[in-house]
This record gives sequence, structure tokens and C-alpha cells, in this order.
Amino acid sequence: MDISAFAAILISTVFINNFILSRFLGLCPFIGVSKETGPAVSMGLAVTFVTTTASILTWFIYDLILIPLHLEYLRTLSFILTIAFFVQFAEIVIQKKMPSLYKAFGIYLTLITTNCAVLGVTVLNTDMFFLKYKAVAGSFLMSALQGLGAGAGFTLAMLLMSGIRERLEYAEVPRCFRDVPITFIIASLMSMAFLGFSGFKI
Repeated sequence: MDISAFAAILISTVFINNFILSRFLGLCPFIGVSKETGPAVSMGLAVTFVTTTASILTWFIYDLILIPLHLEYLRTLSFILTIAFFVQFAEIVIQKKMPSLYKAFGIYLTLITTNCAVLGVTVLNTDMFFLKYKAVAGSFLMSALQGLGAGAGFTLAMLLMSGIRERLEYAEVPRCFRDVPITFIIASLMSMAFLGFSGFKI
């Protein structure tokens, strides 16, 4: 497969089909954790790690277990269990081996289990890179790259939103628009801005 196809997947998931601003997945942490840049970036990096690894793990489960045993209808359930198990396992390992990193992530690593963007990218991988329950050429690499791109797009959106919200702390926002209302307005404007990328042909 041409390397341009892999580049197209990465660019598309970060800008054109951004999981937060275009697909509207993972909005809970986007709104709740984007008040400060530090926690927002930590959450973004943690999500990137999990989406990439979850894409790899679920590809193997779907291709080597569910399809051969004709259990494709268990895809969502098995993916949720895989993501939850992996996040808990990663949390234990990081806590034991890298306590400083675990402290930096705080509660955000655990919250990834309930982030619908992680499940969304794994399900989308099977929809896009499997044809009639058979993996297309380069399916594994494309799935892993889409997981990486989804996490990078998530991190970009979190970084932009946190930067804007930190500036708003010093702005005179009308009382009725403070906190959640102004956050939704900003998210809407950011989403509209990212729609400008949808015109690109890759």
C-alpha cells in the first residue's frame, strides 16, 4: 500500500474527521477536563495511548477470534471489555512503575474507560478496514494509525479548548454565559472552524 494512504488516514483523523469536533465523540472529557491546559494535555496523551493500543488489541480480537468463530455480533461487548481491561491494567502498571506519571494523570486515566471516542475508533476500524468480514490489505497498520490519529486529534481539540478557556478566566463574560454555556458556544465555533477542513481532498 502507498504511504500516501497512511498519511491521508492520519491527516483525516486529526483535522477532517476529528473525533470531537466532527464526529462529536468524547464530549464529556472535552467539556469537563479542558479548564486548564495541564490536565487537558495529560488527558489527551492518555487517550492517544489508549486509542492506539486499543485499536491494535481489538483488531487482533476481531480478526483472530470473532470472525473465525462467527461471533461478529459480540463486537461491541468484547471491545468494551477489552478497553476496560486494558485501561485498568495500564493504570496498575503505571502506578507501580512510574508513580510520577500516574500522579500527573490522576483520575483522568480511569475516566478513559468511559470515553466513547475510544470505543468509537475501534468500531470504526472494523467498519472501514474489513470488507465482508475479511481484513483489507494493510488493515492492521491502518487501524493502528487511525487510533493514533484519533488520539492526536483529541489532544489538539483539548489543547485548543483549554487555551481558550484559560483566557476566558480574565474576560468579562456575561453572568448567564459563564462556565458551561460559553464552553458549548466555543465548542460549536471550533466545530464550525474545523468544518473548513472537510473541503480538502486527500
